[in-house]
Amino acid sequence: MPQPNFDLYLITDRKLTRERDLLWVLERALAGGVRAIQLREKDLSGKELFTLAEQIARLCERYQAQLFINDRVDVALAVGAAGVHLGETSMPVTTARALLGNDRMIGVSTHSLAGARRAAQDGADFIVFGPVYFTPSKADYGEPQGLQALRIIVENIPLAVYAIGGIKATNLHETKTIGCRGAALISAIMSADDPMQAAQQILALLTR
Repeated sequence: MPQPNFDLYLITDRKLTRERDLLWVLERALAGGVRAIQLREKDLSGKELFTLAEQIARLCERYQAQLFINDRVDVALAVGAAGVHLGETSMPVTTARALLGNDRMIGVSTHSLAGARRAAQDGADFIVFGPVYFTPSKADYGEPQGLQALRIIVENIPLAVYAIGGIKATNLHETKTIGCRGAALISAIMSADDPMQAAQQILALLTR
């Protein structure tokens, strides 16, 4: 069964690209070293999502990067993605695993120790936990969890843990010190003046 081998997990949001083409931003990020992308564009129709997923899958193949599709197991299978990413209100991990088999990965977004434990018990391959810091894109998920809550997750969950929520170059060292496998982020690259340079800077901090 494959395991996550990436430090930086880039999540898409075409509304944060400052009106630049999403594929352009993603290619710049891939050129900067990003090796895992989650396609998360929940407002697209099935056909629009599939078309975009196909295009991003080709980009990822060129850069030997892994593509994860948010929620849509059918789209992940159709484009040969590396796996899916599920939320706590998505289909159960066990159902997704039955559909995907053991050759693809399942990531799960969690917001509590109980949720993280459930994801691990059900067979997730990695989890994303947060929001650690305040960020507008995660405001709907409540107050920031903070570093202590993140530490409890890392110490109690036997999976790769990626911190999310307000993660940027200036606070990466804090999450890394706690022992996270890496960071999941959106705006720090999607909205950056130069997505390639932003990816290079963040990866350098994550891997040094």
